[in-house]
Amino acid sequence: MTLTSNLKLKYSNLWESMTHHKFVLELGKGSLPENVFKNYFLQDYVFVNDLVTVASQGIAKAPNLNSASIFNNFLVGILDPENDLFLRFFKELGASEDDYSSAKASPTTQAFGDFLVRTSLEGTFDDIAMILYVTEGTYLDWGNRLLIEKANPNNAVYKEWIDLHGPNVLGELVNWLEDHLNSKSKISEKRAEYLFQTALRYEYLFWEASYNNESWFNG
Repeated sequence: MTLTSNLKLKYSNLWESMTHHKFVLELGKGSLPENVFKNYFLQDYVFVNDLVTVASQGIAKAPNLNSASIFNNFLVGILDPENDLFLRFFKELGASEDDYSSAKASPTTQAFGDFLVRTSLEGTFDDIAMILYVTEGTYLDWGNRLLIEKANPNNAVYKEWIDLHGPNVLGELVNWLEDHLNSKSKISEKRAEYLFQTALRYEYLFWEASYNNESWFNG
């Protein structure tokens, strides 16, 4: 078995918990409360800044031009279309400019972002490939499944969000990351397992925090 298939098998319960979270199930059915998606989307807007750092470090540490190009394409996807997408979605969700411009990271968003940024700054290209494989691979998993199931929520925002996480958008990147990790990376099994499990835990907690409108305790 390959490195990634071994990890997905070992942590299959955690992977399934993330990709089949009630947030995802309700998103596909169209029954997800809009305020829950708004909470999630505001946190994702904050979180995407950390993904920019991860992608940038991936480019800087890439072993060759092809690898750098893969990460550059991912970065361009974040900086260009997604920025317009965020603004369009905020309008549809009734989030004001003040809502999203003043949005602060929740405890989980802060911790997850810190983990990703620290890994990208202190780690190797292979480390970055592993954490990105988890963040994008889990989203491709649930997005592709909902598309196969022909999920058609009666909410244009939900439908577009599902479409954006299918194979046409994420497939090439995730397949490349998987191939790199399984055939070209020099990451140790111990390091790979730590990064995989930690990133996967945070992905699950990100759903939980958004669904429950997590906030900082202020006494």
